[in-house]
Amino acid sequence: MLDKFVTSMAAMRFGSGTIEILAAILMLKLGRVDKALAINSALAFVGPTILIITTAIGLAGMADKLSWGKIIWVGFGVICLLIGILKK
Repeated sequence: MLDKFVTSMAAMRFGSGTIEILAAILMLKLGRVDKALAINSALAFVGPTILIITTAIGLAGMADKLSWGKIIWVGFGVICLLIGILKK
């Protein structure tokens, strides 16, 4: 039997991948650079959101095994990733 946290994290990633593939198909169907750029911009919001949610699920699954100090370090790492990805 699979762990419910692992299953939830995998489901989020499957959902994210499905959104990415559907966005690519939509870009091809619309066939216009301005529309494709708008779709791509929307995906820039989806990626970090999925990252935060899957990390939160993983941390919830490990909460009994990690000290508060380690959880704070992981949270700080996620914040650093987001700053690095989103800041221009």
